[in-house]
Amino acid sequence: LFSHVSRRDGKLDKDTKALIIDNKEISVAYFRSGYSPKDYPTEKEWDARLLIERSKAIKCPTVAYQLVGVKKMQQVLAVPGVLEKYISNPSDITKLRSCFAGLYPLDSSPEGEAAAKLALEHPERFVMKPQREGGGNNIYTKDIPQLLRSITPLERSSYILMDLIQPPMMKNIIIREGKVIQGEMISELGIYGVFIGDNNGDEDVVINEIGGHLLRTKGRETNEGGVATG
Repeated sequence: LFSHVSRRDGKLDKDTKALIIDNKEISVAYFRSGYSPKDYPTEKEWDARLLIERSKAIKCPTVAYQLVGVKKMQQVLAVPGVLEKYISNPSDITKLRSCFAGLYPLDSSPEGEAAAKLALEHPERFVMKPQREGGGNNIYTKDIPQLLRSITPLERSSYILMDLIQPPMMKNIIIREGKVIQGEMISELGIYGVFIGDNNGDEDVVINEIGGHLLRTKGRETNEGGVATG
């Protein structure tokens, strides 16, 4: 989509804000790329993204939704007092916090310095996460000290630190690349939602409901593992 929009055939209808490509209106812009800095090598790609965002096409995701899902935002939402700005029901806040893992900054603040020190002393308890999606980017346990000692505090601030989740282990059998593998496995449950709205507030939410779930299982010794990674 970027390549089409960044050429001269991508434009907005000046009256309706419809996104027009090859004289056809685009109803949905689904991003298979656009999540990594390398997806925006020139200003043309940034201009294309801006054009899409300004259009009335349904964006999956919008730039706002993409940003709210980054690791730094998750870490900030876990700071005491932040959820209270957006949720009024104390019971709902308690339920949400019960699902949070420990999330810590790695910037040059006192909290960030304390987290970096803790990660160096007890790396087996943590995972470092950059502001990236798609898997394959996290730094786990024993690899953390080497990275922390090799980057500057400014570079370090592009990561957050998270408590390593320890799911219950089970004996299981999986098929991977056509081979049967038997041993200790762990699983991760993902709950999916469907949301369609606009930029005018909660009163303009069209759909907001559960969309299903996915249970991913991998070997105990595997750090990364999901639908498309590991």
